Formats: sequence, structure tokens, C-alpha cells
Amino acid sequence: MSGFFGVVSNNDCVMYLFFGVDYHSHLGTKRGGMAVYGKDGFQRSIHNIENSPFRIKFEKDVEEFSGNIGIGCISDSESQPLLVNSHLGSFAITTVGRINNLEELKQLCFNHGTAHFLEMSGGSINPTELVAALINQKDSIVEGIKFVQESVKGSMSILIMTRYGIYCARDKLGRTLLL
Repeated sequence: MSGFFGVVSNNDCVMYLFFGVDYHSHLGTKRGGMAVYGKDGFQRSIHNIENSPFRIKFEKDVEEFSGNIGIGCISDSESQPLLVNSHLGSFAITTVGRINNLEELKQLCFNHGTAHFLEMSGGSINPTELVAALINQKDSIVEGIKFVQESVKGSMSILIMTRYGIYCARDKLGRTLLL
């Protein structure tokens, strides 16, 4: 299982984000990631945390990051958050869940004009990238999130960070908490 965290503040939020994501370290053992938005735009870092704790891997990133909006995650499989630039604008996305119909949805994306997905080790695609591709089939982020929730067989909770704030979507069956 994975966990994610988001924060919006009038001031710099990097330390809140760092400790909020670190709190979820017990939920995943493969990857950790953080993304912030500030005066310099989006900043992101992802590290392998299989052999070192989250805090050690992200100490230097915290010193370099600056922003008042941030999302981060601890993942048991894929690298995230991802940065996306699309007709909906630029955003960062992180997900927690399981897509039981991934191949079907991948084909739906190909049929809708998605040219490719980057492969992870072992030949699978990043489920978070698939979710972003599904969202981008619609005319707004909100419509896209609804489309994902209707399309995914399984469970999918989503955090999306734009320059204006964070969208939070709990999986439709309520399996994953959003606090």
C-alpha cells in the first residue's frame, strides 16, 4: 500500500510537506517523491527508498525546494508524483490505489490518441501516468477525475496539484482515507 500527503499554505510549505510525507513511510518501501509549486514554478524529486529512509534521501531536496503548495507520496511500486503538461495546463499528480483493468484502460487511451506510455522495469506502465492520460481526455481536471473514478475497476485516490491549489479525490468505494 502507498500513502500521499498534500499541503497549501500562505507561507513556504516544504517542511510541512517533508514531515507529512515522511509520516507515511511505513506504507511503502520502493519510492518516495515530493513536488512543490512556488515562484520558480514546479520542482520535483523522486528517490528510491528501498535501502535508505525517506528522511535521508530528501534532506538535500528540502534545502533546495521552495513553494507554498506541495504534494508527495510514498509508493510501493511506481515513481511519483509525475509532472504533466497538457491542454489542461501543467500539474503534478500522485495516486494511491489499484487498477484491475489497466490493460483495458491503456487501450482506451491509445484509441483516444495517446501515443505512448513510458515503461517501468518489467514492462508495466506507471498507473499514475495512465490516470493522468485518462484525466487529459476531458475538458477539465474535475471532469477528468470523475471519468477516472467511473472507468477504474478497483480503487483509485488522487491528488493533483496545480499552481492554484490541490484537487483531492477519494476512491469511489471509500477504501483509501483522505484527511
